Amino acid sequence: MHRLRVPQGTRSLLSLQLIGLASFSPSGMASISRALHCPAKCCSVKESGGSNKKSSVAVNGSGSLHGLKAAAAEVAYPLSAVTDKNAAIARQNIPREKQLVDPFRQGVIIDGGVRYRQTVVIRSYEIGPDKTATLETILNLLQETALNHVWMSGLLGDGFGATHGMMRNDLIWVVTRMHVLVDEYPIWGEVVEIDTWVGASGKNGMRRDWLIRSRLTERVFCRATSTWAMMNQETRRLSKMPEEVRDEISPWFIETRAVQEEALKKIDKLDDNAKYVNSDLKPKWSDLDMNHHVNNVKYVRWMLETIPDQFMENHQLSSIILEYRRECDSSDTVQSICEPDEESIPRDNNIRFLTGFSLAPEFLDGSGLLGTFDKWPTRYTHLLQVKGEKKDKEIVRGKTSWKKKMFKFSNCD
Repeated sequence: MHRLRVPQGTRSLLSLQLIGLASFSPSGMASISRALHCPAKCCSVKESGGSNKKSSVAVNGSGSLHGLKAAAAEVAYPLSAVTDKNAAIARQNIPREKQLVDPFRQGVIIDGGVRYRQTVVIRSYEIGPDKTATLETILNLLQETALNHVWMSGLLGDGFGATHGMMRNDLIWVVTRMHVLVDEYPIWGEVVEIDTWVGASGKNGMRRDWLIRSRLTERVFCRATSTWAMMNQETRRLSKMPEEVRDEISPWFIETRAVQEEALKKIDKLDDNAKYVNSDLKPKWSDLDMNHHVNNVKYVRWMLETIPDQFMENHQLSSIILEYRRECDSSDTVQSICEPDEESIPRDNNIRFLTGFSLAPEFLDGSGLLGTFDKWPTRYTHLLQVKGEKKDKEIVRGKTSWKKKMFKFSNCD
């Protein structure tokens, strides 16, 4: 492929134009930025007057476009034919070949060229009242690094993580199961490293794992694993993996696992008789992803909103398992159901301190300390379902485990 060359004096202006900081005043040149972005076929253009000749172009003003007009005139396709889709692809800057370093996303390919690592900083809008990253933040980072891994591979089409072979077969990825273990939540401003990689899951599936650690101490904060299947975008049915897709992704497979799971046990289905029920949940436009279905992170938010705030204030999630059943559309009415596991309530009637003595609940109640040691279940079963006139349809089943917070930040910290 030949590259489009423009006079050297115009390159600084083009750089500004491509990021939206400058514009060309002649109306006929308004679409040149899209043409320069577009990976379509271009002819070779010679610089007029030699490489040392400067071109007089004014930023956000008038000026002669000596070499630029000539360059545009020799592009092998009319500028008006550049579509919005091509412009969007160009703006995404999706590589067609494998990349080892991405300076913009702070990402690198490691471990023999198959594992992706990205460095991120926990931002102020990604934390909760305790000044630690929220579960939603963790899940969003998992999703983002997975997509960036595919981006670096050179296999990304214009779909939501779909490869070129998948695009040709009208296939998309759907997550069928996810298991996230959180030992500790990163704090505001902390720099973390996120590793992600993929492996085979049966004949037609893929497994994706993650590891989140502190860049400073290398302490592991979170481990996660997930399984994915392919769905036909038109029929919405699961599909076998085509050989061309297998040839694309199998060189990236490794056997390393972030979570060593034992025999998988199916999550029990709940009904309307569960202890906590939140009905009439309506998806909003902001809840939809680029496939026009409710984002997976929103499912988790709906699940956890059924648990009482008093419990959430003193506990943090340590494990969540999700089993996905179907998609949720913007027109659906969703019901969130939650049942605590009573067997997970601590059985000791007295609160025993590290010194060896114990305090009875009556004393704690009289001193106002009982709320600190409330006996709550630490395991919960969840269900999201679409309410139907004749039959409810499951969206996702879930199971969460919790532990007491070791400390809480005060507002004065």
